[in-house]
Amino acid sequence: MNMVAKLNQDITPDGPDYETVRQVIELITEDYREQPSLEAIAMRLNQSPTQLQKTFTRWAGLSPKAFLQAVTLDHAKRLLRKEELPLLETSFEVGLSGPGRLHDLFVTHEAMSPGEWKARGGGLTIRYGFHSSPFGIALVMATDRGLAGLAFADIGGEAACLEDMTCRWPNAEYVEDREATAPYATRIFEPGRWTSEQPLRVVLIGTDFQVQVWESLLKIPFGKAVTYSDIASDIGRPTAMRAVGAAVGANPISFVVPCHRALGKSGALTGYHWGLTRKRAMLGWESAHA
Repeated sequence: MNMVAKLNQDITPDGPDYETVRQVIELITEDYREQPSLEAIAMRLNQSPTQLQKTFTRWAGLSPKAFLQAVTLDHAKRLLRKEELPLLETSFEVGLSGPGRLHDLFVTHEAMSPGEWKARGGGLTIRYGFHSSPFGIALVMATDRGLAGLAFADIGGEAACLEDMTCRWPNAEYVEDREATAPYATRIFEPGRWTSEQPLRVVLIGTDFQVQVWESLLKIPFGKAVTYSDIASDIGRPTAMRAVGAAVGANPISFVVPCHRALGKSGALTGYHWGLTRKRAMLGWESAHA
């Protein structure tokens, strides 16, 4: 049976918080030069300023005004920064370094063998389920060896999201099992559960080159960012920036394998498979929790 046809449509988030936050982030990111007030933002979204403040602060850990200040500072740093300086040393430094920094999402991983990857999922049983997350609806996929996929969708986009992920490993058997994937969702999206004593087990399914790139992404500390050229150098392929960019874009385990922390040479956010607004949301969420 077609996996999309089996999709359970009743997996909407517990509330409209993400959509509200998404709109606020998008508005602030696009209009930061105008320094919009809370009242102006609330008017644009047809919401109460008080309720908007509570919703955004509860989600991000900082107010819309503080997020606006962070965005403004980030743009100012981009204008002032000399391009020859390593992005790792110049991005997201304010308040994000030092002994008080939140530990990252601890991960232990293994890779499928080349033969297993060439089988395009043949012989694999992948269980999947949709769950609420700080970044919209999360599609969590797991094998008996660990987390294999993490993708995101807005309400109404669940079927397309599932199809996008199942096409990556078309020969696998897919079983909808929210009970099996729920512990992964809880582990991933609750920072209080991020501990080196109980690392999250991840299985990487890709080419040897892709796995090298994804392993490099796993090295990027929480609250930091690197360029594609940094990653290319890290894997010993300094001239392969374009190929690195393609591998970053093909990352099947978004957020956990932090492809959202990979930026263009000039510090631009560049593209993101699940939308630039979601990438900004992830970076803002991490900044708030750092």
